[in-house]
Amino acid sequence: MAEADKRLLSGVAVVTGAGSGLGRALARALADKGLRVAALGRRQAALEETAAGHEHILPLACDVADATALGAAFARLRQELGPVSLLVNNAAVYPRRDLFEETQARFMETVAVNLGGYFGATRLALEDMAEAGFGRILNVASFADMAPLPASAAYSVSKGAGRILTRALVADLADRFPDIVITDWLPGELATEMGLPEGLPPQVAAEWGATLALWHAHSLNGVIFERDRELPPARSLKARLKDRLLLRRPKPLRRL
Repeated sequence: MAEADKRLLSGVAVVTGAGSGLGRALARALADKGLRVAALGRRQAALEETAAGHEHILPLACDVADATALGAAFARLRQELGPVSLLVNNAAVYPRRDLFEETQARFMETVAVNLGGYFGATRLALEDMAEAGFGRILNVASFADMAPLPASAAYSVSKGAGRILTRALVADLADRFPDIVITDWLPGELATEMGLPEGLPPQVAAEWGATLALWHAHSLNGVIFERDRELPPARSLKARLKDRLLLRRPKPLRRL
C-alpha cells in the first residue's frame, strides 16, 4: 500500500499546467494533504481560481517554455514557500493540426512546452533536490507515441520524448542521488479540454496522481504507472522464455 512520505508532506510542491483540468485537480489534492503548492500556468486568472479556497496554493503565471519566466517563477516560489521537494510536470498543449497545416515553427512550439517545459522545471527543481539529497518528480506521460492519432504529430512526438527524458534522468541521477525518485504516470483519458467528454473526472485521477507523487520508494525510480496501477517493464521474448524455463514468477505489480 502506498504510504505518503512525511518529508514530502511537510515540503513544497510545484505543479505545472495548474490552471485547469488535471493540473488544477493535482494542485488542490496536494494542498488538501497539507503541502505548500506553487501552481504554475499561463493564465493568472485561471490560477487564482485554482487557488480559491486553498490557502496553501501560490498561483504563479508562467510559460514553462520560456526559460527566463520559468526561472523567475522558481525564484519567487523559493522565496515565498521554500525549497522544492516535489515536482509534478503536467503542463502540455495538444494542437490538433493536419500535417499539411503544421509548420516547423509551430511544431517546435509544442515541443518547447511538452518537452522543454518538463526539462526546464526539472532542472530548476533539481537545484534544491540535489542540495537536500532528497526529492520526488512525477512526470505526467502518455502513450501517444505508441499509437499516434491523426493530426497529432507534434503532441505524439513531444510526449513520447518525455518518457525518454525520464529514462535519461534516471540514468544520470540514480547512482549519485538515490533519494531523488522519478516516475512516469499515465492518467488515462480524462474529461478535460485535452481529453474526452466521456473520460474520467480529473479529480478522480488526481487522487491517484497525488498518492503516487507522495510515495517515495527507490523501487519507483523509472517505473511507469497507468491510472492506479504499475505497468510491467518491457521484456524481450528471450527474457520471457528464460523466466519460464527457470520457473521464475514476475514480481507482483503494485496499485495505489
